[in-house]
Amino acid sequence: MTTLTAPTPTTRSDRLPLIVPLLTVGTFLMITTEYMVAGLLPQMAADLNVSIAQVGLLITAFAGGMIVGSPIMALATRKLPHRATLILALIIYALGHAVAALSTNFSVVLAGRVVTAVAAGAFWAVASAVATTAAGPAKSSRALGVMMTGVGLATVAGVPLGSFAGQLLVWRSIFWALAVLAILVVPVIAKFTPTTEDHAMAPMRTELRAIASGRMVILVIATILATGGGMTVFSYLSPLAGERAGIPAWAVPLVFVTFGIGSIIGSNTAGRFADRRPLTTFITATAASAVLIGLLMPLSASAAATFGLTFLLGAAGMGIPPVGTGLAVRFASAAPALAAAVAVAAFNGGTAIGTWAGAIVLETPLGVTGPLIVALSMSVLGVLTLVLMAARRVTSHRPATAAGH
Repeated sequence: MTTLTAPTPTTRSDRLPLIVPLLTVGTFLMITTEYMVAGLLPQMAADLNVSIAQVGLLITAFAGGMIVGSPIMALATRKLPHRATLILALIIYALGHAVAALSTNFSVVLAGRVVTAVAAGAFWAVASAVATTAAGPAKSSRALGVMMTGVGLATVAGVPLGSFAGQLLVWRSIFWALAVLAILVVPVIAKFTPTTEDHAMAPMRTELRAIASGRMVILVIATILATGGGMTVFSYLSPLAGERAGIPAWAVPLVFVTFGIGSIIGSNTAGRFADRRPLTTFITATAASAVLIGLLMPLSASAAATFGLTFLLGAAGMGIPPVGTGLAVRFASAAPALAAAVAVAAFNGGTAIGTWAGAIVLETPLGVTGPLIVALSMSVLGVLTLVLMAARRVTSHRPATAAGH
């Protein structure tokens, strides 16, 4: 039986700090709001009197807000305690949802989404820095994998429940629910976020130099492409499942559940492998995503194949964020919060590009298979960019190896 004595160093070293799983709740909220629109496309289009493609742009706009908001807010709040930044982000997040829920004008809803996205970007970037700092370098990717379990939970529970509620009630109720949940999370985050007021801070010039290196640039490009592939498919799963696979409307949310279950497995598995072999893990996850998207193109006419491939794509695609963030923090160790913000911007850059291009091809003769072509192209280019990164890394180490011989 366990006694009241202090735990052994081995037990303690294997356990992540409490703040890491708590930040999963915040990640759950941020991802639920980012992608819940994917499950509400028909309802929102009818209520706001716009096309489904236009509603899809709400996902693009949110991603765009995170692209801009993450690095800018990381710089703007760099002198604030992490706790204060997280609380402020949650409050703004709640207000953005309230504005969108109260409006009947598509443009106002769009603006509310952008404001919410800026707050979400700030939260995710600082939360990533808090998680990696609290866990330590040896467990940073694992900590990010646990924190990003919130991504899978959002697709398992948040997005499908939003879709079901949108069918049974109205989409606005989901926006109100998220606003209330964000306010309820505030005191929890306030209590358990470690104090960082006295941490050493590098000059801004040093932080900017840290994220402007060549390997960071290649990493950002690779992350945009790799993330864009899987997230483009995810964003347009609803019309793909309904129109091509013939899945009835009531069962479409279950496709998102399937994706989410896969993503929970993928984010945690990738996080564990990435602490030892980050680049190999990144390449494997991206290549697997490309293969699965390629298979989904001909096989999505089958409901069973759509469910199976969606599960696997969730596992492969959502293994990318913790690996990409961990590599960014490792490459720019002098600026962990800013590096995490750049990674967040890159993830959402891929989503923005993919959903924007997907919205265009969705209204062409390609129809619901058009976004799959966009997704496959991005994933393949992502693999090629990562291979370039690996080759560049080998070349940079070759002189030292030769000298050793």
